[in-house]
Amino acid sequence: MRALLAFAAGLLFALGLGLSQMTQPEVVLGFLDLANFNPTLIFVMIGAVATHALPTWWALRRGRPLLDDELHLPTATALDAPLIGGAVLFGIGWGLAGYCPGPALVSAASGSEQALLLVGSMFVGMASVQGVRRWSPAARRVKKAHAAHPSTDGALRGL
Repeated sequence: MRALLAFAAGLLFALGLGLSQMTQPEVVLGFLDLANFNPTLIFVMIGAVATHALPTWWALRRGRPLLDDELHLPTATALDAPLIGGAVLFGIGWGLAGYCPGPALVSAASGSEQALLLVGSMFVGMASVQGVRRWSPAARRVKKAHAAHPSTDGALRGL
């Protein structure tokens, strides 16, 4: 049942991206171009927040989500170098390509060569980060510190 609902949610998300034209880089880049501003993305963001707000509010009041035993809310609060660096890289990639990861995946599924190149580059970037984290002395120190103090939040998992 969970897999079916996850598939349905992903399909609904993909359809929403297509209907709102977020799979077209020109629309997203128009949002970033102040000379030829296109406000479409603002309305998509407002719709996304509104769509998410009600079920989240309901799950918080209920104390647990509908299909799980507990809420899995973020616990990390630190603004560290990996977070800031990732946000900067995300913003640069978004501004250059006109795609966020979700619309890029939807466009890649439709066969867009530009999106396929971007998605391939995203996977190479993710693999590179994992390789650097695996072999980086700083990452080993963070893992060691986390092992010594397991009360630190789960944000360090995956390093």
